Amino acid sequence: MTTFRRFGQLILSALALSAILSIEAVGQTDSTLVAEPDTTQNNAPRIPVITVTADDLDSELGAQDISGILQSSRDVYTATAGFNFGTARYRVRGYDSRNMLVSINGIFVNDMESGWATWSQWAGLNDVTRYMEVRTGVSASRYNFGGLGGYTDLNVRASNVRKGVRVSYASADRAYRNRLMVTASTGMRKDGWAFSFSGSRRWAEEGYAEGTSFDAYAYFLAAEKKFNDRHSISFSGFGAPMVQGRQGVAVQEAYDLAGTNYYNPNWGYQDGVKRNARMSFDHKPMFIASHRYTPDEKTNWNTSLYYTFGRDGLSGLQWFDAQDPRPDYYRYLPSYYTPSLSVNGQNDPEQADILAEAWRSDVNTRQINWDQLYFANGKNLYTVENANGIAGNNITGNRSKYVLEEVRADPTRIGINSVYDKALENDAHLTVGGSIHRQKTHYFKVVDDLLGGDFWLDVDQFADRDFNDTLVSQNDLDQPNKVVRKGDTFGYDYDIQTRFYNAFAQYEKKWAHVEVYGGGEVTYTAFWRDSRLRNGRFPDESQGKSDTQDFFSYGLKGGVVGKLSGRHFISVNAAWMTRPPIPRTAFISPRTRGQVVDGLTNESIYSGDINYIIRSPKVKGRATLYYTKMMDQIWSRSFYHDEFRTLVNYSMTGVDQVHQGVELGVEGKLSSTWSATAVLGTGSFRYASRPQATITRDNSPEVFDEERTVYWENFRVGGMPQTAASLGVRYNSPKFWFAGVNANYFDDMYLDPNPDRRTAEAIGTYAESDPQVAMLLDQTKVDPGMTVDLFLGKSWMIKRQYRIALNATISNILNNQDLRVGGFEQARYDRTDTNRFPPKYSYLFGRNYFAMLTFSF
Repeated sequence: MTTFRRFGQLILSALALSAILSIEAVGQTDSTLVAEPDTTQNNAPRIPVITVTADDLDSELGAQDISGILQSSRDVYTATAGFNFGTARYRVRGYDSRNMLVSINGIFVNDMESGWATWSQWAGLNDVTRYMEVRTGVSASRYNFGGLGGYTDLNVRASNVRKGVRVSYASADRAYRNRLMVTASTGMRKDGWAFSFSGSRRWAEEGYAEGTSFDAYAYFLAAEKKFNDRHSISFSGFGAPMVQGRQGVAVQEAYDLAGTNYYNPNWGYQDGVKRNARMSFDHKPMFIASHRYTPDEKTNWNTSLYYTFGRDGLSGLQWFDAQDPRPDYYRYLPSYYTPSLSVNGQNDPEQADILAEAWRSDVNTRQINWDQLYFANGKNLYTVENANGIAGNNITGNRSKYVLEEVRADPTRIGINSVYDKALENDAHLTVGGSIHRQKTHYFKVVDDLLGGDFWLDVDQFADRDFNDTLVSQNDLDQPNKVVRKGDTFGYDYDIQTRFYNAFAQYEKKWAHVEVYGGGEVTYTAFWRDSRLRNGRFPDESQGKSDTQDFFSYGLKGGVVGKLSGRHFISVNAAWMTRPPIPRTAFISPRTRGQVVDGLTNESIYSGDINYIIRSPKVKGRATLYYTKMMDQIWSRSFYHDEFRTLVNYSMTGVDQVHQGVELGVEGKLSSTWSATAVLGTGSFRYASRPQATITRDNSPEVFDEERTVYWENFRVGGMPQTAASLGVRYNSPKFWFAGVNANYFDDMYLDPNPDRRTAEAIGTYAESDPQVAMLLDQTKVDPGMTVDLFLGKSWMIKRQYRIALNATISNILNNQDLRVGGFEQARYDRTDTNRFPPKYSYLFGRNYFAMLTFSF
């Protein structure tokens, strides 16, 4: 790690402004509790921009054409942050995807329940989506009001896709091994028609991590008709069906026992063939019809109608009255039998040694033992009396103790978007627009595989254990003792309905040395739950439509650009906005009832940045200082609570966050063939309040605690590096080949803190000097790391009509396999022994490659 730190210091010192732009943490971690956390773990700053990873977008080696600030040339900071830092889960100024608004033909496509944009919905369509416009932070936008972290707009009209035919094959050793893509576009023809088609397949029997598989297709069809200079209509339809075997995360002990940091607990052998229990199924096609009206050269009016629907599923093991089938369950690890856990585990070092050897030598110990699951299901003869609530309907057979279920969240969404913009006199510009969106997401579970059994009995295992009442444990009171088989719905079955309406306006004005803009938005959001099932835990609150939650919100933004010269600029942007809580966290436990978190209210946000931009023939760059505060957010999770010994719903209100930091990117031409880049992102992303937590039992109305204070203030927001830096050099040969190398450094990476460990109740009666106090309070910080990436390419022209290109990149060429890039503190914990449920981690892939051969004409 010393080498990594020294390398990082070299990169940071190489950036001339780093010393004066570094930010110190505003305060120490909240220390009102009995003892103060280790401040060496919590005094960092750091990070920033758009998270579009090479894998997420099937990147063509960084060749995306990304618009920058003030002009269309690429912003080096945005490009580097998106492609070089993406694998380390770098984020836009520490923001999650909810804060980056993504639109296609002007229609915002962020999910209305989570706020997140799902890039996999159009993955594999690089030839169509490669020409996107990206802006970072608060800025002027002629598509919509924009997001806190900026916006990305993809234009998928047929006339916008590059004319010609393009065929490519790619080989890789990442999520997939192979990719084949074909794209053909006519451009705008003389008869006023334009057509475009693109299709691809990506596949791998096994990806980089053992037990993962990948099988995905993508398709795109578009047509556009230009009737005259004033009217044109267009249609675009696309989709990306994908089936993927998922990689899991694990505790470090499991990685060490398996001998690899890419251990995957999700798979096991069945009849000698690898089978993954966590398979994702995703296909959400989207269709867009647009009308463009241009009555004159200064006016554009674009209106689009869209419809999307599809499947979003994830399989997993479910069990009842049986041992946990997960191989890395904490009771199956040697540490459970070591003396350090003798209070809660078993003090049996001999058994620990036997188990450790089994982990190292027996694949059925460290992976899912599918054969054992089938054996257990085939030896469980059971009679269900009055099955499905029908008197005398007795069913006898092998009741499955284990099943493979598929958890579904299938969205259906329709809407219309209209934007009018006009160039006014005296270099002014006006944009107004509005949209209407309606979304319904169907949440349910289906039996995917009975694993050798005859049926599954639809009862809740926690309620069955906690209550001596067979009716309480029923998931469907109208069909008690419900017997389900493959393909049947069970557990829960409900919709979340969401409505969103907005209107916005923006005014821009230019003078010789100053540009200004200002904009505003008003929105109305409503959501509710509508369930088809009545369960035994909440017979009066589980079925039917819940109360509607509705919110009016607004946003204001403005900015000014000062033109110091034709090459030097200063810009300032600011915004104040409110927004509703997202439905996904507003409901306490939507699986069981329609109850929402008490005191739902709009979130409030204010944000600002100041930028220096240089655009000269030899040097292009940007330096930015930014500050954002988000207030009154909601945090909700469900997990097994050891103190209450049951599944609980943990909801916090009044969650505030502060994100502040520096962005610096410089690109310079060293000669006609050599260029270099230097990028630094450093920030302080932290929680800035003491939220109030409410803890409720998941399977009853019982409230365990209504006003538990969580001392989260100044703890770090986890899940990404808060410092990232890169140095790169590139050679462009006049003989049509190029090569380059980038060195990247990541630091200040924290795991998101478990809130309940930062409460007075968790500290209890511990003395201030007790080491358990520090173990409960200290936030987990992972070690820094570095990667080096190599890229090169060559192109040939044949008869000035046909082009062949070969491009390749080798990522993490030094094969650093110890860089942790994700993970979390487990919500379940034991206040008397924090080592019982240690954090889970994920690691950056080691050395890997992507190579592509393209033929176009």
